[in-house]
Amino acid sequence: MKFTELTIHSASEASEIIADILWRYTNYGVAISDVKDVVALQNGGKVYWDYIDDDVLRDTGEALIKAFIPVDETQKILPLIRADIDEAVKNSQGSINFGTLETSRREVEGDDWIDIWKRHFRPIKLGNIVVCPEWIDYTPADGEKIVKLDNNMAFGTGEHETTAMCVKLLQKYVTPDSVCIDVGCGSGILGISAVKSGAKFAYLTDIDYLAVESAKHNAEINGVSERVEVAHSNLLDDASVKGDIMLANITAEILCGLAPSIPKNLKEGGVLILSGIIESRLDKVLSAFGAQNLKLKDKLREGEWFALSFEL
Repeated sequence: MKFTELTIHSASEASEIIADILWRYTNYGVAISDVKDVVALQNGGKVYWDYIDDDVLRDTGEALIKAFIPVDETQKILPLIRADIDEAVKNSQGSINFGTLETSRREVEGDDWIDIWKRHFRPIKLGNIVVCPEWIDYTPADGEKIVKLDNNMAFGTGEHETTAMCVKLLQKYVTPDSVCIDVGCGSGILGISAVKSGAKFAYLTDIDYLAVESAKHNAEINGVSERVEVAHSNLLDDASVKGDIMLANITAEILCGLAPSIPKNLKEGGVLILSGIIESRLDKVLSAFGAQNLKLKDKLREGEWFALSFEL
């Protein structure tokens, strides 16, 4: 089987956003090549090279994101990818550097590289939650709860710092009586993790149809469909839905725009968990949600990203 290898040049800080978009349109693999990952590996002290060219470690701020698309679907899919990227750039309102977004493509043979690619994915432990690709047979340790994601791991996998911090924070607050709301649910990882952590019910919502389908499928393979409702809508338009815990892992600019409407969907004493915030937008987010009489409880940082929790 032949594939189009699509390569997009992006700034490092936007690489995960571009990768998430590409995952919407392929089941055959997305890869990020970023010198920051090599530097982190080298500085972590877990590997050692006898020699490494200094140019390899020169941080240009650029990342390459590759996706593999069946050749016969390429002409139909490429305009959709471009439209989604343009929408992401617009929604960021200049808060994220997307780089040049230069693209290139070439045809490659499939062979068995898909199975080789799958071997690189491993379970990710986030507190008591273990996010695991569905093709891996993982035996949980005592107290661990598995959240499976399908092989089209779009929108959020637990690898990115923003998702990981949200999953860790929600475990701090979830109780057997908790009703959770996940705004912009993507793959459903946050809402599903909440239910797996013991929450009574979770409402998941996204304005992206593909995200809704992904979340529904992931709820099904995790056996939690009866305790999860996934809506193709902006749930914040419905004031009748109220949660004990609300989660939103979106860009800072969008979060600030949502701030005035969020309290109506959060119960008194409820907890709001936010992520997707870079340092330059942190004060703006704190100000926007502080103005809604929300009290800051937690502030986490991983890499260049922040996660916050507030209490109403």
